[in-house]
Amino acid sequence: MILNKLPLALVCLRVLLAPVMVALAAYWPEPRAFAICLIVAFLSDYFDGVVARRLGVATPGLRRLDSFADTVFCLSALAAVWMLHPTVIQAVALPLTILFALEIGRYILDFFKFHREASYHMWSSKLWGLSLFLAFFMLLVAGQAVPWVTVAVVLGIVSDVEGLCISLVLPVWRHDVPSVVHAWRIKALLSADNR
Repeated sequence: MILNKLPLALVCLRVLLAPVMVALAAYWPEPRAFAICLIVAFLSDYFDGVVARRLGVATPGLRRLDSFADTVFCLSALAAVWMLHPTVIQAVALPLTILFALEIGRYILDFFKFHREASYHMWSSKLWGLSLFLAFFMLLVAGQAVPWVTVAVVLGIVSDVEGLCISLVLPVWRHDVPSVVHAWRIKALLSADNR
């Protein structure tokens, strides 16, 4: 059924928008064009999960691809910011370095422990995603960095720390774990089942 492919199409749309963001920064840094890309990416990120759950096609593979698409799009938006506003990146260089180290540490831990990347879709990561949208929008469209960029970086660190904690708590790979509290509950249930 063609409708069942809609969530996948929405995920792929973000991947396709990634090089557009970089090209805009390089050749045509028009705020309205950035606004359209960011809004479309944000809406696709929201609705891919909603539609997938409604259609019953929210598979672990789709959830992992969704996380990959988010990462690709955010890195492209960050590249656009670096190209157009390098001083903003330099101003948050230390916390941004910590954030990148946590991101890499999470991938290493998840692949070492579960042999695949995590796809928790935590509440904290959803809040971080919203803050990233606001930070990129305010910077690339409105030209305002304060306080949006700092808030986004701090929320990213909080989200990554929670993601690391979830990976340390869970004995087996799971997707869609809203918080570290849920991870503890899953671990307790699995322990009870193994008795």
